[in-house]
Amino acid sequence: MTVDYKNWMPKGMINGFALVGVFWLAIAGIINYFKLITTQPIRNVVSIVFITLCVLSLIMSVWMLLMHRAFSYKGKRQMSKQIIEGIAEYVNVPHEGKGLDVGCGSGALTIACAKRNPDVTFMGVDRWGKEYASFSRNLCENNAHAEGVSNVSFRQGDATKLPFEDDTFDVVTSNYVYHNIPSSDRQAILLETLRTLKKGGTFAIHDIMSKGKYGDMKAFEKTLKDMGYEDVRLIDTTNGMFMSKWEATWMGLSGSTLLVGKK
Repeated sequence: MTVDYKNWMPKGMINGFALVGVFWLAIAGIINYFKLITTQPIRNVVSIVFITLCVLSLIMSVWMLLMHRAFSYKGKRQMSKQIIEGIAEYVNVPHEGKGLDVGCGSGALTIACAKRNPDVTFMGVDRWGKEYASFSRNLCENNAHAEGVSNVSFRQGDATKLPFEDDTFDVVTSNYVYHNIPSSDRQAILLETLRTLKKGGTFAIHDIMSKGKYGDMKAFEKTLKDMGYEDVRLIDTTNGMFMSKWEATWMGLSGSTLLVGKK
């Protein structure tokens, strides 16, 4: 059995946009070849519209392909692996403690944390929605088996209402999850995750924490400190830590931030 952490940019999406581009081009060709629109000026305008849609679709396909290559665990850049391992470095759990990874996807971060803390049990939770159909609980379990990691488990759950009691875990982690959840208050989702953390527990949460997606995170940092949280920091991961500013810009990852601290 081999490890397969998949790719954050699925090939199906790349191929889908490429096919859509070809489709628009074909429509434009058919309209012109069979003169389905008899008035030449109108036919020209319609053709231009379809060709424009074709070009835009193909540009999106190329952009996604470049993203796929950058994220691939088998490629040269291996950004996903760098991010996962970088977050895991912040995870140190007490002997025989318990950790939670929210939005575990293919199990990469859960397993990375478990490998670094072999005497700790880690649980990965995800809704495994149709948006990422190739990710599943079975995939996570297979990856854990392939990595030789036995101190992990996986279950289905919703990040907006986690199926755990308060003060359950010694550490909570997450990577690029909450910005995908439709919400007008993602800070509330962060608090839902932190609710499950024991007193003295630590957290390492990485996401696109731009103001447009999360609101004022400096104010949220202060809120956590006022609530008694310690060592709370917002770490910009686009300054060379996980990626360069240029990579963050063209990939649409500007605002990527690691939120760390202690309850």
